[in-house]
Amino acid sequence: MPHRRKRDLIIKGFSKLLKEDKLKIVADLMDNQLETIELLKSFWYADTEKQKIFDEFSENTITNFYIPYGIAPNVVVNGRTYLVPMVIEESSVVAAASSAARFWSERGGFHAKVKNTVKIGQVHFQWAGNKQKFVQAFDELRKQFRENTQSITANMEKRGGGILDFQLVDMRDKLENYYQINVSFETMDSMGANFINSCLEETAKTLQEFVKGYPAFEGKEKKVVIIMSILSNYTPDCLVKVWVECPFKDLENIDPSLTGEEFARKFETAVKIAEIDTFRATTHNKGIFNGIDAVAIATGNDFRAIEAAGHTYAARTGHYQSLSHVEIKNGKFKYWIELPLALGTVGGLTSLHPLAKHSLEMLGKPSAKELMMIVAALGMANNFAAVRSLVTKGIQQGHMKMHLMNILNHFKATEGEKDKAVAYFSSHKVSFAEVGEFIKNLRHS
Repeated sequence: MPHRRKRDLIIKGFSKLLKEDKLKIVADLMDNQLETIELLKSFWYADTEKQKIFDEFSENTITNFYIPYGIAPNVVVNGRTYLVPMVIEESSVVAAASSAARFWSERGGFHAKVKNTVKIGQVHFQWAGNKQKFVQAFDELRKQFRENTQSITANMEKRGGGILDFQLVDMRDKLENYYQINVSFETMDSMGANFINSCLEETAKTLQEFVKGYPAFEGKEKKVVIIMSILSNYTPDCLVKVWVECPFKDLENIDPSLTGEEFARKFETAVKIAEIDTFRATTHNKGIFNGIDAVAIATGNDFRAIEAAGHTYAARTGHYQSLSHVEIKNGKFKYWIELPLALGTVGGLTSLHPLAKHSLEMLGKPSAKELMMIVAALGMANNFAAVRSLVTKGIQQGHMKMHLMNILNHFKATEGEKDKAVAYFSSHKVSFAEVGEFIKNLRHS
């Protein structure tokens, strides 16, 4: 293996090195060091101030990694039409969202409502005392929690948010002497992670001081062991619901071999399979997050936290299942999705990342609640498009045609070769092997 000795070296103080020095260390592992440095530098912004912003988003940065920024038009949510930004490397996702959005824009659009926006944080601790004493003291402790977090919550309270409640949770049946203080929050248009964690750490400190000085506690009861204080990314009370509905006649002509009712019932069966089969549910929900993640990234939100919450919610009954559902009743097709979405439109990357800020402006500077509805609608659009393809022409026909340009780029096709390939594969099956053979024959001739 080339440069094996250098690859095995342990580098101390890497984070303290200048960016150029980090770049040289990385390049030194490659066969073509100068080409590597040139490649990585080619993705730097010419504007040094802008590049400095990106460098400071993360740690040990040496360059920028570009992902396409696309637009899904004609997204109608509660009667309002949006151009929705999507950051994703898979062209079929944007195409599918756009197609489904256009389809439903002509049938009343997406209907949406936010059911709640409560977020949760937890202080995990161990205490070897009389639980009843703790319960009796908790009202006084709750008051102390509020007083001691007031300096942190003051600004949030001015915006209508803050701490909603403190609850004592007994978890001793799971772990010896283990309790939680569950704290519920309303963070308004902010995702609120730093705010929540600051409140929790102050709550933990207050808990220690209270237990130590509370007169009714004796001996070992005067000591509490704080294990950790941290928000939970599972937000089952931060829920949004989006739905569409139409009569069977509005589903005619989706597939020439199916009536509107036949399509609706086949679609319903496909969704029911995702409700009962974990293997199918995983791929089904991944399709939902194709759309959700793409908009979350475009608006500077934490798509990893969103996915974690969504998948946990999908398994809340003890069985992982579909996040979308179908009802057929009185000649109508109704299709909906309900899931937790903790989003923010102020603070963090939403303000610092220039394209995230642009995305929110393009959406009309939405509130967090409005953004929840838009994002959920895009997840639903992608899910509808995927299931529609699966129960009619199959997923690969459309997917591979969208993937054609990537395959052509792999073979370093010229513009002329691309034009001929696009024309040919408009009526032929697309596969990596078939495209390769086509380009080979084209060049041979």
